[in-house]
Amino acid sequence: MRLAVFDCDGTLSDGQAAVCRSMEIAFSQAGLPAPDLGQVRRIVGLSLPQAIRSLAPGAAQDQQNVVLEAYKQAFRAARLDGSLHEPLFPGMAELVRSLHGRGWMLGVATGKSDRGLKSTLATNGLLDFFTTLQTADRHPSKPHPSMLHTAMEEALARPENTVMIGDTVFDMECAVAAGTGAIGVAWGYHEADELRSAGATAIAASARELEELLDG
Repeated sequence: MRLAVFDCDGTLSDGQAAVCRSMEIAFSQAGLPAPDLGQVRRIVGLSLPQAIRSLAPGAAQDQQNVVLEAYKQAFRAARLDGSLHEPLFPGMAELVRSLHGRGWMLGVATGKSDRGLKSTLATNGLLDFFTTLQTADRHPSKPHPSMLHTAMEEALARPENTVMIGDTVFDMECAVAAGTGAIGVAWGYHEADELRSAGATAIAASARELEELLDG
């Protein structure tokens, strides 16, 4: 089985505005200075507790806990009131449908929660195309390879027939740790040279180019 495992934020969908806004609200409620938005974009892809530790390493644990819960509440409120906007990147919906139609097994490995991932995929009409969905609810944060190991088990795929597709060094390091292929995308939150240094064997500049790399 050929298995393509996608990261979500920064790879399939553009959720940076929602992440930045929710993080600003959460830090405010915890009485902490607003985080640098450039740094917030850098930690997209990590599981939430690890992301918060990276953004506020000097904060007490109880403050970090407040940030975590406030972030979840802010994100949930945006989803419920219809203000949450996580559009797919150009060509990604067509790519997912094309790969699925040609027999690829598809998965997602993300720092989002189960609820958040399923909402994003369902809103964009892609939920039914994925065989395996791995989230921060059940795994250590990337770059730990747990998400990829479980994805391969569920899809009955071997590492040599599996590729991780992502926009951050966390995704590429996860792939290296799991022994799978690693393809970076140029439209996300980390630079192409960073992705190559972290283990990416190729960088796709568009969804069309990504499909060509996968077919190669």
